[in-house]
Amino acid sequence: MKIFQVINVRWYNATAWYAVELSRLLAEAGHEVLVLTQEGTPPERRAMDLGLHVQSVDLNTSNPARLAAATAHITKLLRSHRPDIVNCHRGEGFFIWGALKALGFPFKLVRTRGDQRLPKSDPLNRWLHASVADSVIVTNKRMASHFLNRMKTPEKQLWLIHGGIDSDRFSFDGEGRKRVRAEFGFTDETTVVGLLGRFDHVKGQRDLIRAVASLRDQGRKDIALLFIGADSATSGTEIEGWLRDTGIEGCTAISGWREDVSSCISALDLGVCASLWSEAIARSALEIMSCGVPLVSSRVGVMPDLVSENGLYHPGNITELASLIEQATRGPLRKTLRDAQERTISQLSNAEFLRRTETVYEGLLSG
Repeated sequence: MKIFQVINVRWYNATAWYAVELSRLLAEAGHEVLVLTQEGTPPERRAMDLGLHVQSVDLNTSNPARLAAATAHITKLLRSHRPDIVNCHRGEGFFIWGALKALGFPFKLVRTRGDQRLPKSDPLNRWLHASVADSVIVTNKRMASHFLNRMKTPEKQLWLIHGGIDSDRFSFDGEGRKRVRAEFGFTDETTVVGLLGRFDHVKGQRDLIRAVASLRDQGRKDIALLFIGADSATSGTEIEGWLRDTGIEGCTAISGWREDVSSCISALDLGVCASLWSEAIARSALEIMSCGVPLVSSRVGVMPDLVSENGLYHPGNITELASLIEQATRGPLRKTLRDAQERTISQLSNAEFLRRTETVYEGLLSG
């Protein structure tokens, strides 16, 4: 198949990761893939680093002249490449593809919604997704329910496809576990609780700090905390201030940027997704689960799809989070969580991610 993957995302967030990884898998499977990005963005650089065929198109502009130029550029690409499928991973510029399809360009139009925000259910948006798009792909059940019930998207056009994970890269590393724990001063008796992800208020680092401090105050002196990540919207200095405020700076480590992410994950005894919202795709959660580390999570985004009910808590509820950490580091809940996530992650391989997406595309072309 000839496929355009439209990834006009400004940052390398979960939406961009999903789209770029899908592009890579499709290209490696022998499809002719053209990735359309915003010029100079991290998704563009990542796609280029992977050796994908990339073109930059300014789809995010609100300037009429630049939007006209972008439309002319797209029209030229459609005529020269003649794609079978155009898959838009962002809403900006989606109406342009819809208009060009209505004008007679013979591609099938797919809208993949990997964003945390529920789309507005106005008449124009409902028409675009139900009548202009040939298929809508969503990455979690909450979004699927919104499209079915509020957007009135026909069930036959709606597909739920979670992202995939490279289980060869993200797998338990026993030697890496020993090395990383020794690096940060964790002993065999230490129970290491960790969070993987960018430093940002939405990721809940402060809530996790408060929950761990609460448990240590209750006598769990064996619990230590590892943040696997580096400065982003929140700085490491700010996190260090929160640690001092709660008195647990002596039992907490911050990894900084790392190449050996799987080793750092393997060093954990329990992973936590403490996000306050977001997690439409949950890349970090998939990586933790793939490494065989049990995970507990807030009830946000895709997480109820991935984590069993007894491993979930209400976002922002520090008392619930502390109780869940206590249960998951002592007693049978740890094994229950691990067994459940092994079954879940077995269905979320990169091969399955590719297969399900190809099924959608091929169905459109044969229908």
